[in-house]
Formats: sequence, structure tokens, C-alpha cells
Amino acid sequence: MIDFLRGQVAHLENEYVVLDVQGIGYRVFCPNPYAFAAKNQDTITVYTHHHVRDDAILLFGFPTREEQKLFRKLIEVSGIGPRVALGILSGGNPDTVVAAIHQENISFLTKLPGIGKKTAQRMILDLKDKLEGMGGMASLFDPVPAASAAFEDGTPGWPEAREGLKALGYTDPELDRVWNKLKDQVSQDEAVDSVMKKALKLLYAG
Repeated sequence: MIDFLRGQVAHLENEYVVLDVQGIGYRVFCPNPYAFAAKNQDTITVYTHHHVRDDAILLFGFPTREEQKLFRKLIEVSGIGPRVALGILSGGNPDTVVAAIHQENISFLTKLPGIGKKTAQRMILDLKDKLEGMGGMASLFDPVPAASAAFEDGTPGWPEAREGLKALGYTDPELDRVWNKLKDQVSQDEAVDSVMKKALKLLYAG
């Protein structure tokens, strides 16, 4: 079982990062690979989930232990596989996802990629009592944004994506510049994770 990797970013794609660990390149699927773009000259630690199935051996990676733990909890839910769990983490801040589960906020959960009403109900039923005390998470009882908040002022999911990018260390001037480039490239119904990935790609390109 590979629990974490420590190395340098060798390559980035929309779905994965290639991490150079002592000359070996590991392809690691991540919620937002371009989040590692600013660190491509640094040695970084990526916390991983080593997933083995009949036709493939895959690595899924996260910047924190908390995201790794939440991913592993999510894939215990019937109907949520690794790809859907990855989409959940790319479409919503982990703190907010945990809070939504505790608050039984089905409206918010069904806005996440790949999550319908029945799956959201299973998430609440299966995980509500299993997420207590997850270290590093924000207050489980902070208010969760309204489901429509990501589309305020008629724009796509930029407000929520912007908050996620700020959490990664990007400044308001940088985000204002990237939104001016991005706003004509996204559709009204585009998911937050897609908006965030496009923004990260532009930020990475400079």
C-alpha cells in the first residue's frame, strides 16, 4: 500500500500530476492537479490512496491527510467509486462537504459532480456518524453556502472556485486577472470543479 509520495512535479494534466520520485514518475490522479503548479520546483508530499482493481492499479493523491481520509470514507459509500469521490473533492471544499453531510444538506450535495438525490441520502446515512473528529476540518456546523450561491449575479461557478483558489494561496489581483480571461470560456451550467481546473490552467500558464 502506497500511503504517500515525496518528490517533484514533473508534468501536469487536467486529471493527474506526474510526480518524480528519485527518477521514477508516478501518475497520480488528483481533484485539482494544477493546485500543484506553483510548487513544480519544490519537493512536495502527496498523500495517496493506492487503488487496485482487476484491470488497473491506480494512485489517487491529495495535498493533506484530511482530504485523503475523506476520500477513503467517500468510497465506502455504495455507489461512490474513486472517480466520483475525486469529483466530489474537486467540486467542493472538503470542509464544506463534511459540513453538508452533518447538516443533511441534500440540496448542496446534489450539486456535486456525479451525486444524485439517492446517493446524497446514502452519503448522509453512511457517513454522518463517521466524520466526527476529522482533524483539520473546519467547524462542522458552519453554515453551508446555498446551492445557488455559485451562480450569483448570473455568472457560472466562479465565486466558489475563487474561494478554493484563494485557499491555495492565489491573491485577489491574480484571480481578477484570470477571471477576465476565463469568463468567456465557461458555460452557465459548468460545474465548479471544471471552472477551477480551467482557472488553475490559466494561472499555471501565467
